[in-house]
Amino acid sequence: MRNPGLMSATKKTDAVRFTTKGQVVIPARLRKQFHIEVGTKAMVQATADGILLIPVTTALVRQGRGILKRKAGHKSLAEDWADHKKAEQELGDRHAR
Repeated sequence: MRNPGLMSATKKTDAVRFTTKGQVVIPARLRKQFHIEVGTKAMVQATADGILLIPVTTALVRQGRGILKRKAGHKSLAEDWADHKKAEQELGDRHAR
């Protein structure tokens, strides 16, 4: 999940303060560098070094599109879901008896 190229591009450190609600302002240069816009969400991960914020940006989402595509000949996701719901219903019916 970590991109070493992006991490090495960020040598300068900035001091920030946390509010009473735990909010912090990310410096503008970093928001620009990592394409963080209003409403951008981020994953928060505890590491040995501290807290890691991983912005979930439009570019990151675009990069991940298609990685979960089904292989040819496999059931569609809708068919898999229908099968799952049917099995779930049958299990519920058995327990109701």
